[in-house]
Amino acid sequence: MTSKDLVENQSKCTGCEACAQICGKHAITMVENSEGFRYPIIDESSCMNCNLCRNVCPIENMPERYDGDKFAFGGYIKDEKVREESTSGGAFSAIAEIWCDTNYVIFGAETKGLDVFHGYIQDKVALNRFRKSKYAQSQIGDSYKQTKKFLEEGKKVLFSGTPCQIAGLKSFLKNTDTENLLTIEVICEGIPTPLYVRKLSQYFEKKHGAHIESIDYRYKDSGRWDFEVMLLNITSKLHLRRTYKYDRWFNPFWSIWLQHLMSRPSCYECRFANTSRVADISLGDLWGVHIYCPELYGNNKGASLIVCNTAKGKQVLLNSLGLLYGHELRFEDALRFQGPMRKSIAMNPQRGQFMQDVISLDYENLVKRWAKRSSFKLLFNKYVFGNNAQKVLWFNIKKKLRLI
Repeated sequence: MTSKDLVENQSKCTGCEACAQICGKHAITMVENSEGFRYPIIDESSCMNCNLCRNVCPIENMPERYDGDKFAFGGYIKDEKVREESTSGGAFSAIAEIWCDTNYVIFGAETKGLDVFHGYIQDKVALNRFRKSKYAQSQIGDSYKQTKKFLEEGKKVLFSGTPCQIAGLKSFLKNTDTENLLTIEVICEGIPTPLYVRKLSQYFEKKHGAHIESIDYRYKDSGRWDFEVMLLNITSKLHLRRTYKYDRWFNPFWSIWLQHLMSRPSCYECRFANTSRVADISLGDLWGVHIYCPELYGNNKGASLIVCNTAKGKQVLLNSLGLLYGHELRFEDALRFQGPMRKSIAMNPQRGQFMQDVISLDYENLVKRWAKRSSFKLLFNKYVFGNNAQKVLWFNIKKKLRLI
């Protein structure tokens, strides 16, 4: 068997996997490169040179984009349990509840250990499998082909993923009737390499004789949504279970990732990091809530930004309002605090060296070299005086004084 890379420039390929799924000869497989990112490899002996793979590539043939007026909404789901189980405000669950009434299928990303895979459910009771942000690129598998099959059977389908995955899906579907399809994209700031968490897991195995069962990147820790607590669930060789917590400002992962050192190359040239969206609905955290809509802060238990890009998306949201607390926002206000909807992340000039180090160094030396410590001023503001919760408290006090 002879094989070669399907893409000549890896900085363009998003790893959406549409090419692998469209190939009827199964000549294309997704293979992880040295940085931990998956790219399509083609078996030339099986290839028929039909060019279906290139025709379905959303980078070479971009699907329809939505440039029109946006309807923005901020708030959170009224079901406190669901809100607690969600990364932000639980908007995804509210939308799924309304769209998926009968004869439906829901696609989303779920974790299995340290890896993330796309899958589907046909009962909303299992929706918790798709809640929580993963901070890893999911392996799509046959999700596009399955979506096409379900749509042709007349089922309603909700498909959630990153913008590049939604683009891959829409390119794959092409002439398929998508009236019963609702697409939801997460507002994405880049896909980090899985090599980092693998090094973290190796560290726990070496130091504690335990392996990481799962990671909750954004654990709320009883009402600390904007502290972005990372929760590790680990199990020892004696099957004893423990948890470890890292606050946002003491977590090496956030420090390194937000320096833009370990994202997929295509993320630095992201074609989807603008207001021209590919999904019916864009979902994200309601960042800036304490500044321009503090009434939606909700005791720091999580708030969502919902941006409707199509008439279909807006109608589904309007039908969901009975399950949500919140109100319409000016899209321009929300956009100020949503960098990934304005421009791509900038590549750190030291990314190449970091990627070499994440391959060669152990976890402790990697963190020592690349993670930055938070300043005393920042820590004082976050833990003592000046954090978002205190700003919202002061807003509420002033509001009550005006009513007296």
